[in-house]
Amino acid sequence: MKKVVLAYSGGLDTTFCAIHLSKEKGYEVHAVLVNTGGFEQEELERIGERAKTLGVASFKVLDVISTYYDEVIKFLIYGNVLKNQTYPLSVSAERILQAKALAEYSKSIGATSIAHGSTGAGNDQVRFDMIFQTILPDIEIITPIRDLKLSREEEITYLKKHGVSMNFEKAAYSINKGIWGTSIGGKETLTSDQALPESAYPTQVSVTDPATIELTFEKGELVGVNGEKFDHPVAAILKVQELASPYGIGRDIHVGDTIIGIKGRVGFEAAGPLVIIKAHQLLEKHTLTKWQSYWKNQMSEFYGNHLHEGHYLDPVMRNMEAFMTDTQTYVSGVVKVQLAPYRFSMIGVNSEHDLMSSKFGSYGEMNKGYTAEDVKGFTKILGNQTAIFHKVNKSLDNENH
Repeated sequence: MKKVVLAYSGGLDTTFCAIHLSKEKGYEVHAVLVNTGGFEQEELERIGERAKTLGVASFKVLDVISTYYDEVIKFLIYGNVLKNQTYPLSVSAERILQAKALAEYSKSIGATSIAHGSTGAGNDQVRFDMIFQTILPDIEIITPIRDLKLSREEEITYLKKHGVSMNFEKAAYSINKGIWGTSIGGKETLTSDQALPESAYPTQVSVTDPATIELTFEKGELVGVNGEKFDHPVAAILKVQELASPYGIGRDIHVGDTIIGIKGRVGFEAAGPLVIIKAHQLLEKHTLTKWQSYWKNQMSEFYGNHLHEGHYLDPVMRNMEAFMTDTQTYVSGVVKVQLAPYRFSMIGVNSEHDLMSSKFGSYGEMNKGYTAEDVKGFTKILGNQTAIFHKVNKSLDNENH
């Protein structure tokens, strides 16, 4: 029997793939769930138990949460990366690490094939395929949902026929949960004008009283929340998520240009990521110089787009990560954030590296580092070329008239 590693989550698509590959195609299926922070231990155990009823040869969980932060999320925070100024790359970022982990595991067990449950109309198919073909150029890539052009309704019918019991009403929405946010796809996101119902979001609003939290950053990394320090930024991210998500913060629908050229909509819930990115961005406004901010913003947008489209293994990504890391040397301090139902706002920062220091003056009030004559001379030189341009061309205009 041919040995295939299946990217498995226990959802509708990968459940179909497990049965199809093992019972219809005769593969020895090794189901692998790559955990990027979206599962509780009990849930992982339930998924594993059900996987074994589908005819798979083995089920394994690969925990890559810390690696996911160290290799990807950290740089998304450094870069304040939001796709189209909206979406924190909740799915696209984790797909990269999942694909890498799956490729490495496939090598370790000598698999001849690797399979995933991506459709033929989304970005994930490209992300998985690109990573697989780079790390394992000779392996067979199998994509049943894409190849058979199946709808979710057809998959549900197939699974019922094979005696699979699962919450098919819930399966009407494609939910992908990870430490950097949860994506939600459903019939509403296939339109241009409909919103997701409240019930589609995994976290319901349960807290309504406003609260202020404090986020502590050291060299750009979130290390503490409300005065509590954590051993690893992952724990701090989870703490922010725990505090912010009950307010219904971080919900939106992202509209973007897919890798394959069509427009796509996806709902998401990312309370922690959005609060952290905006807090980090505010701290940078106080601690970076104008040109540091300018060049980092240009690079970060490219970095986010390149990663979103599956190019994580492009060596230019390591170059940009080195630049972004260097910019974080003085991005340290505490950011105060107010949380309220469906929204949050930045209150301010406290940092010893704050360039808005009163030692050098107060904007619109007074200056301490220069004189009025200094400003007059500076302004004259600063505008000199523009003044020359207008004098020369005004003279020419007068002559022509």
